Amino acid sequence: MKKILIVDDQQEVRELVDVTLRIGDYVIWQAESGDQALATARSEHPDLILLDVMMPKSTFDGFEVCQQLKSDPTTKDIYIVMLTARGQEADVEMGKKVGADDYFTKPFSPLELMTKVEELLG
Repeated sequence: MKKILIVDDQQEVRELVDVTLRIGDYVIWQAESGDQALATARSEHPDLILLDVMMPKSTFDGFEVCQQLKSDPTTKDIYIVMLTARGQEADVEMGKKVGADDYFTKPFSPLELMTKVEELLG
């Protein structure tokens, strides 16, 4: 079974993504901060992380989390898709710079997200 970590500071967004992905056969974890995301990614080693950028109550934002995971040999192979309201070209470029595998802007299409998840996880 493929494993997915959903990281967003807003519970409503995490629940929406969780419900969207429940259609598939996945083990799903949720984290509300960059700190929780790093801890969960290192302990559970998910196949995919859906990662928000803005997490005001967190030590790390999504870009920093992505950069840390992609620079760590034990987590660098985890697919990371940024899922964020920050859709400016500079934000997308920053996502690429820190190693994100893809970038989705909120509001997002649940069908497009599910298609991307299935494409990445086979």
